[in-house]
Amino acid sequence: MPKWIDLVDPRAPELHEALPEHVHATALAALLAPYEHDDEPRPRIESHGDYVLGILLLPIEVAGQDRLYYQEIDFVATSDVLLTVSKTPPGEKPFDPAAAKEACRAHDDVGMFVYHLVDEVAEGFLDVVDALDDEIDGLEDLVESEQPQAVGRRIRGIRHDLLGIRRTLAPTRDAVRKIVDDRIELDEGELFPRDAEIAFGNAFDKLLRASEGLDAARDSLAGIRDYLQGKISNDQNEVMKRLTVIASLLLLPTFIVGLYGQNFHRIPELGWSFGYWWAWAWIIGTTIGQLAFFRWKKWF
Repeated sequence: MPKWIDLVDPRAPELHEALPEHVHATALAALLAPYEHDDEPRPRIESHGDYVLGILLLPIEVAGQDRLYYQEIDFVATSDVLLTVSKTPPGEKPFDPAAAKEACRAHDDVGMFVYHLVDEVAEGFLDVVDALDDEIDGLEDLVESEQPQAVGRRIRGIRHDLLGIRRTLAPTRDAVRKIVDDRIELDEGELFPRDAEIAFGNAFDKLLRASEGLDAARDSLAGIRDYLQGKISNDQNEVMKRLTVIASLLLLPTFIVGLYGQNFHRIPELGWSFGYWWAWAWIIGTTIGQLAFFRWKKWF
């Protein structure tokens, strides 16, 4: 009867007790390695002779906190035992395989156990891509109402999340494709019979849909970034237009004042009793004329 053993952050003695014999040192080191967010392992599924080693990463989007983290799930599968090792991210929760276990049927073999585990990861990728899509849709509405700096920071954060998901999704999809193409074999027996390979095709389709959704999300984010840049340019143009209006309003009065402020004796208006008010009339008249012209042009 196939068995599914699940361990959470096991210590070396506990892991050695549950592992099959003749596990390679590299596989043992991967299973015992602590979770490191800055040095995430590359997802993979590979045959090691009499067992299959898998390392998977599941992205988790924390709703309302604009935060994305990864749960690491390692497994060792033989013809009669599936051992999963869930590693706890710092300050987060480890992966719980309860849903994958419940999806298994009484007559399922270890290959189908692995399928349900991988399918749970594929569903997680779809969920996180859908969550990012919703976040991008909401971000488009914020371009008009929020400060450009805040929207720009959020765009950079989502772009960083998209790149991180792509970095884990692509190798996960390639690893599942190896099972679909029957390129994972044991020295003795068969871990993934034909029905398991067909089931893995469903998981591969989900990962493919997640990849396509990721590309669409990236294009949508690029469109919002261009929209934001266009809005910033328009706002700058409006500011420059207002500054130009102010400079123009000051230009003619400055010219008039400079004209009558020249240090010459033969300026007719200097000896005129109404010369002062004459200069003010020109200043006020030219200012009103410019304001009327700018209002007609709808520059302010």
